[in-house]
Amino acid sequence: MLRLLVSRIILGLLTLVAVSVLIFAATEILPGDVASAVLGQGATPETLAAFRLELGLDRPAYLRYLDWAWGVLHGDLGHSLTNKRDILKTIVPKFQNTLFLAGFAAAIAVPLSVGLGILSAINEGRWSDKVSNIMSLAFISVPEFFVAYILILIFAVILQWFPSLATVYQTMSFGQRLYVAALPAVTLTMLVAAHMLRMTRSSVLSIMSQPYIEMAFLKGLPRSRVIVHHALPNAAAPIIAVIALNLAYLIVGVVVIEVVFVYPGVGQYMVDGVTKRDLPVVQACGLVFASAFILLNTLADVLSILVNPRLRQPK
Repeated sequence: MLRLLVSRIILGLLTLVAVSVLIFAATEILPGDVASAVLGQGATPETLAAFRLELGLDRPAYLRYLDWAWGVLHGDLGHSLTNKRDILKTIVPKFQNTLFLAGFAAAIAVPLSVGLGILSAINEGRWSDKVSNIMSLAFISVPEFFVAYILILIFAVILQWFPSLATVYQTMSFGQRLYVAALPAVTLTMLVAAHMLRMTRSSVLSIMSQPYIEMAFLKGLPRSRVIVHHALPNAAAPIIAVIALNLAYLIVGVVVIEVVFVYPGVGQYMVDGVTKRDLPVVQACGLVFASAFILLNTLADVLSILVNPRLRQPK
């Protein structure tokens, strides 16, 4: 088991290195000139040449990548090209906002989806199971920005229960943050809960044909008890995997939601960096998203090993 755990962790680190190379290469091949985009069309050739020299654009790409990666290892994400601010100091509070929004949505989505998935498995083929399947398919099929705008129209414009813009700041109380972030959190919940509900239902039902489940039914145990006490523990591994994957999406996939609600998170910061051609900001945000995604997927692999007795025992 220890060998499996170490291999998963090493694989996660190697994946992060490969993703960092892809992030740097993707920002390097973007069309246009960074110096011209930052300084504007009125910049003189001498100013552009001096700015390119300052950015190190005259050096080979692999040397610039090694310098960037070395700085990242030492906690230096560089400085923004537009305002010269330290990116690490800027991105930390924004990442905290993103984690707050993702945690808010996860606190609603995980128990709701797992509970409804178990309920659907218990009531397989009944009207409640059919309704949950239809609703989950509908939420999976609808784009996230469309869901966000519908919620804004209903709850912010018509009913005026919540603000349309999720503007948060450091001096806000916890209750105010919950109120302001309610609409984007509900939007994310509607998107990820459908995936987790369907996976929970299918994972539980896939165990129902096992011999020990049939034996439990032959003993006269009710279906709800068989599912909760016998099927669910053995279906935990795929459920944990899909929960971790959707938690990663809550962090990485918030870009569109943050832009729609003007939420001051890493996604909004990244979009602003792309708009201004601020490559160090884009690279830093991409690396943060990739690290969070890889970390949660590695954690899912580790938890799947820990909850699966067959993987814990030597062959």
